[in-house]
Amino acid sequence: MKDARPIAFVGLGAMGLGIASRLLSRGFPVAAHDARSDVRGAWEKLGGTWAESPAQAAAGARALVLMVVNAAQVEDVLWGAQGALRTLARGSVVVVHSTVAPSSAERTGARLLAEGYPMLDAPVSGGVVAAKNGTLSVMASGSAEAFAGSEELLAATAAKVFRVGDSPGSGSVVKTVNQLLAGSHIALAAEAMAFGAKAGVDPRVLYDVITHCAGNSWMFQNRVPHMLDDDYRPLSAVTIFVKDLGIVLDSARELKCPAPMAAMAHQLFIMAAASGHGQEDDAAVVKVYESMTGAPVARPPAAS
Repeated sequence: MKDARPIAFVGLGAMGLGIASRLLSRGFPVAAHDARSDVRGAWEKLGGTWAESPAQAAAGARALVLMVVNAAQVEDVLWGAQGALRTLARGSVVVVHSTVAPSSAERTGARLLAEGYPMLDAPVSGGVVAAKNGTLSVMASGSAEAFAGSEELLAATAAKVFRVGDSPGSGSVVKTVNQLLAGSHIALAAEAMAFGAKAGVDPRVLYDVITHCAGNSWMFQNRVPHMLDDDYRPLSAVTIFVKDLGIVLDSARELKCPAPMAAMAHQLFIMAAASGHGQEDDAAVVKVYESMTGAPVARPPAAS
């Protein structure tokens, strides 16, 4: 018989709402909380239960899923004044999808284990569309107990679950590497498009050529259309890569591993944020180049 106890979910941002709604569509009862009360209407319209706090969401739940912004929010959701661990039954799995530093994931996992909760360190990749469609890639690490407790949930929300370690931290290492590449690729895509535009090549022609050549990347193919259409409605904001590349550099410092490409990309995202584009889509990093070259990359499609 399927466990009828609800899933507690905290963090209904763009990807969090997609993951939580996917769980609902697969028949899981979900009690969710977000610090922004304005998302309540959209969540309840989907059929979810709204909770006024993490503690209320976790009461009677069989698992807790976190999709919050950073490690400080993870800690507050778990151990804060209205933290979920005040009501979550011991032995319930805690699934952390948030992107945090590997050292933070290790500490959180150890603290949870000491208090009787297995943790799955499970950052994700795939974006808003994959979250909604249940086709995420999950970079997971944790004990056998943590994997067993989250197996049904991951089957509903992910196309691929990579088991990268047997304790929290390893999953976040792999996500950190992914973000090093993703952020650097976006920054480099912006530089390449700005270079071509400054040299006088039609940016749409340039995009078509590069996406059929060896210089292409997933990020180039996905983000450059945002630049061409001058459409910076945020799917993943500039500030996300200010944070994530900061995690990359902090981790590299701890490891004493040089990361000069990540450092340059980080500075570009900081420049974009400082120029007022922090809440725009991460492709808005191209505006740093446009402001320096005077050559716009944007080529909005002609009106039909």
